[in-house]
Amino acid sequence: MSSTSTWGFRPCPKHCQCYESSDLVDCRSRGLLRVPNSVPHGTWLLDLSGNQLAEVCTRSFMGLWSLKILIMSNNSIQTLQSQSLSSLQFLERLDLSLNQLRWLPLDFSQSLSSLQELRLDHNLLEHLNSSSLGDFENLKKLNLSYNLIQTMDAGVFSGLSRLILLSLEGNKLKVLKEGLLNRQTNLEVLLLDHNNISVIEPKALAPLRSLTLLGLQGNHLVHIRFKTFLKLQTTNTHLQLSLNPWTCDCELHRVFSKIWHVRHLQVGDYKEILCHAPAQLAGVALSSVDSHLCIAETATVLAIIVTVMLAVIGALLKAEHNRKNKQGSSESESERQEK
Repeated sequence: MSSTSTWGFRPCPKHCQCYESSDLVDCRSRGLLRVPNSVPHGTWLLDLSGNQLAEVCTRSFMGLWSLKILIMSNNSIQTLQSQSLSSLQFLERLDLSLNQLRWLPLDFSQSLSSLQELRLDHNLLEHLNSSSLGDFENLKKLNLSYNLIQTMDAGVFSGLSRLILLSLEGNKLKVLKEGLLNRQTNLEVLLLDHNNISVIEPKALAPLRSLTLLGLQGNHLVHIRFKTFLKLQTTNTHLQLSLNPWTCDCELHRVFSKIWHVRHLQVGDYKEILCHAPAQLAGVALSSVDSHLCIAETATVLAIIVTVMLAVIGALLKAEHNRKNKQGSSESESERQEK
């Protein structure tokens, strides 16, 4: 270990620790205001977390062709300049979590073709542009949780065909749209918990043939369509659906009953699903009333049918009574005329 030795043709940056045996440069929590410009060429891991970086300038990492892991979490980064990550063609893991990023440069992914894991969680991103993420052809894990994302370009994930895990929880998404995940046939984990999702379009989940976990807890779902989940042609998928404002009625009971009968679909938190409406069932577990929901609806339908039938019978009886009265009046008039 050395803070002053020279390896990889560059001296160890001031205030950092360099571990020659592992090609690791540790610059954690050193009060740095900018990326140091003397990181050894042979560095395999560079940790810049817990500093005071506000901006990553163009070509901040020039010459670091051996870098595999770059950690810049827990700074105050607001801006990534164009080509700020150039020359990192062999980078496999990038951590930019816990910063203040509001947008990503359009060329963000261009120099990161080898990247496998990207953390952008706990930032201030509001929109995802397809150009920013388009070249992540080898990316397997993408964490975008706890941002402010409301909108995304239609093809924002189209270049991420090898993605295995996608976390979008804790954002402000309202609709899960068809076509958004068309290329994610290898996706195994999709986390959408704690958004504002109230609509899942019918074919939105259809391409996800490898999905094992779908998190939809804490959204604004009131009802769901069975066909939406039936499109999931997977081997085994766990669904998490609690903490939504469900309207507990016969229709919802039928949807969950059908899901239970699909072998590859499992609602792991079914017992935690609570009713939000109608008012008399608010806070009650769906599992405790599900078998009664359609009975109540059937009783209501029967009551309506009986009421209608009684009204019809009443009308027929009245018509018959009126007919007889009219017939009696006619006979009386005829008898009077004969006299």
